[in-house]
Amino acid sequence: MSEALTPETPEAVLDETADEAGEEEPIKQRKNGLYPGVSDELADSMKSGWADTELRGLTPIAQAEYTAARRAALSARFPGERLVIPAGNLKTRSNDTEYPFRASVEYAYLTGNLTEDGVLVLEPATEGHKATIYLLPRSDRENGEFWLSGQGELWVGRRHSLAEAEQLYGIPASDVRELPAALSEATGPVRVVRGYDAAVEAALTDKVTAERDNELRVFLSEARLVKDAFEAGELQKAVDSTVRGFEDVVKVLDKAEATSERYIEGTFFLRARVEGNDIGYGSICAAGPHACTLHWVRNDGPVRSGDLLLLDAGVETHTLYTADVTRTLPISGTYTEIQKKIYDAVYEAQEAGIAAVQPGAKYRDFHDAAQRVLTEKLVEWGLVEGPVERVLELGLQRRWTLHGTGHMLGMDVHDCAAARTETYVEGTLEPGMCLTVEPGLYFQADDLTVPEEYRGIGVRIEDDILVTEDGNRNLSDGLPRRWDEVEAWMASLKG
Repeated sequence: MSEALTPETPEAVLDETADEAGEEEPIKQRKNGLYPGVSDELADSMKSGWADTELRGLTPIAQAEYTAARRAALSARFPGERLVIPAGNLKTRSNDTEYPFRASVEYAYLTGNLTEDGVLVLEPATEGHKATIYLLPRSDRENGEFWLSGQGELWVGRRHSLAEAEQLYGIPASDVRELPAALSEATGPVRVVRGYDAAVEAALTDKVTAERDNELRVFLSEARLVKDAFEAGELQKAVDSTVRGFEDVVKVLDKAEATSERYIEGTFFLRARVEGNDIGYGSICAAGPHACTLHWVRNDGPVRSGDLLLLDAGVETHTLYTADVTRTLPISGTYTEIQKKIYDAVYEAQEAGIAAVQPGAKYRDFHDAAQRVLTEKLVEWGLVEGPVERVLELGLQRRWTLHGTGHMLGMDVHDCAAARTETYVEGTLEPGMCLTVEPGLYFQADDLTVPEEYRGIGVRIEDDILVTEDGNRNLSDGLPRRWDEVEAWMASLKG
């Protein structure tokens, strides 16, 4: 990784960020850089001789009409108030390297733009609101920022001009460096989505309240409960790529056996990066007893024939919609009798859960249906004393079922998390909602309350279910679920 060529002398080149006096600040020198400064001749040379690369006649992004409708709904909910939704800033990983940037869900949902430092502002107008997207313009060639700053385009790549952004996103664009000053002078009621941009929040510190800002976040979370047609399509894309990622893993299980769970993690990650933006969350590649750890993301354990592999992973699309799918696979290609017994119980529970996903049903119904099946099995096997109603009332099955049976899915793997309980967990399913159904049974390796043959076995089956007008659609039905179908699928891929 190369060093930025930042100058030592303040006169040589200026940063794009203005100081309090309204003057540009010098681009800072990296300590121990190999170049102590920039000669006047070199600075002059770098200012000229560049072709015009402005892009014209750009086609709006695919979701532009949908983001416009989402902004209109937001405008209608908060008439007469200034609304500020930041994308967020780069976060330092270590020293002068940053984590890959991911825009805030609220900002991406309303704009489709995914670049750092962006801010959407809805200013109250005579009718509704006037939307402006504040962005960093192209890096400056006159002051040398484009080649001297660590965030200049010769270092990190070209960004869109403001004119290009207006064409792509269908929103008037302005220079984000001017925004803090404008916000500090704003009058009237203001709300901001907190936690993403400290400079924006500082400019509004005397104009906002935590309670009002939380209402904005809650509204934007609940707005995502029902997906529009674009979102449903993106979720299907995410799932389809995820299916291919699972196929990739099955094909290299022999290499994972020779190395570790990391081989599985890396194999799936390759598919996510080739076909999407990233993985939607840390992949759980849990072999053997690691399958009993719900969020096993260390992925550093052995992969052994005869054990099960619980693979919980999802591809995130370029528009930030993620899949969330789990299959529990026999590493050898064939389930043992005890593995099959436990797997069948989870499969039956999932079937009951999926059947309960219907428009007009209570959100909790699918969880209750799946938990009942699992509890019946635990009682039948003599692992817990019945009757079933008693076990459910006391929650005794949770020693082995552990978690809830699903969650909303979308731009976050656990989407709509800020929604009110009465509209989410206690709410009613509607067409367009997308959720996971993922029952599991987990018998810890040190659990002395179960027979030895059960210990160290963890099974989860998870699918992404879209509520439709007349029922539901399993977006991830491209992956087999029944144990015999899983074995046949694995054999076909390995063969």
